[in-house]
Amino acid sequence: MSDKEPRIILASSSPRRADLLRSIGVEFEIAPSQVQERPHTGEAPADYITRLARAKVISIARKREQGLVIGADTIVVLDGKILGKPVDEMDAARMLRSLSGRWHAVMTGVALYDVATRQEVADYDKTLVRFGQMNEPEIDWYVKSGEPMDKAGAYGIQGLAGLFIEEIAGNYFNVVGLPLPLVYRLARRLGYSFIN
Repeated sequence: MSDKEPRIILASSSPRRADLLRSIGVEFEIAPSQVQERPHTGEAPADYITRLARAKVISIARKREQGLVIGADTIVVLDGKILGKPVDEMDAARMLRSLSGRWHAVMTGVALYDVATRQEVADYDKTLVRFGQMNEPEIDWYVKSGEPMDKAGAYGIQGLAGLFIEEIAGNYFNVVGLPLPLVYRLARRLGYSFIN
């Protein structure tokens, strides 16, 4: 492997995913993919996020000769409906009202692609999250903070929204945007380990 070709490539512009990989000591390059994030008609949430994660790694892997490409896509699912990133402040407030006082699912599709061997693995993780009741002043304050605008479901558990998250069932890192245990398991299937 040449010095110019990094071992790990993160196919995402998400600072949260990058922070999570750094937190476990992984050295990597960031190469954001430009994949359209839109579900097909009738597509199940798990199929949608897995398809997107795979599309992201393949779009980056095509431009490489070697390396392990990691891609992910996170969504919030409430009553079977996908909540993506809000389009504006009104949309963010609407999402937060719908989540207030309720359980919902956060799902992240993860795909890894070994460029040299052309082997690919993909799976998804799911965490249940319960929001506390949010009143209108709290929703307005949170939306005005700007934090919801680039996040699925209009909130970030690791930020200000932590004030309103009452309970989770499942992996915390999945809610942040990258389920580290799943990434580790998939990488091991391709012969990579983050602990040597």
